[in-house]
Amino acid sequence: MSETLLLLGGTSDIGGEMASRLCRGRPVVLAGRSPERMQPVAERLRRLGAASVQIIEWDATELDSHRRLVEQAGGAEITDAIVAFGILGEQERAEHEEQHAAEIAHIDYVAQVSMLTVLADVMRSGTIYAFSSIAGWRARRANYVYGSTKAGLDAFCQGLTDRLHGTEVHLLTARPGFVIGSMTTGMSPAPLSSTPDQVAEAVLAARGRSATVWVPRRLRLLAWIMSLVPRPVWRRMPR
Repeated sequence: MSETLLLLGGTSDIGGEMASRLCRGRPVVLAGRSPERMQPVAERLRRLGAASVQIIEWDATELDSHRRLVEQAGGAEITDAIVAFGILGEQERAEHEEQHAAEIAHIDYVAQVSMLTVLADVMRSGTIYAFSSIAGWRARRANYVYGSTKAGLDAFCQGLTDRLHGTEVHLLTARPGFVIGSMTTGMSPAPLSSTPDQVAEAVLAARGRSATVWVPRRLRLLAWIMSLVPRPVWRRMPR
């Protein structure tokens, strides 16, 4: 068995950091919309000892392509699948343009559910990595469209984790806070922010020990405090 590593969202900062820690001696498949932007990631993984790196142009919004993509990437030979595609979207725009609100929901929830379902069905052993967020714990006025997708994804992942219990396939769901990276360029970091490499380290440290990991761990306490904030105060909370 080749123990293929699949990164869905080949330009993801977190996904790239995780792949760099998992790639040595293994075939790696990077899938995403921009082959050109995935080239530097591929070169880095080759330098770090990947046995081979294949780039596949792929659009997550095309749900009919999901199973074909997984089979093309190795099917049952995939033993680590990092589901790291997604968009932050523009909250103000989504409040007035239903097409954009639906776009965020389609990519960050519907497409994720589709791909996670395919991976759970095709893989025979190994780990699937999914990314929820503190934004989904209690949706805020300032980013409720994105937050709602993460809330739905988190609930789906908890159920899928239970479905996979007792099998050789495991789902690890990460709940990071604000991540300082390309997706959040130009935004002011929130309290308890992390970098992509810190998220990658925390997620891989939790592998085999937990089904859900908060990044950083102190974020779990903040989530509990968030649940106690009265709604009149909560609706004025920033992103």
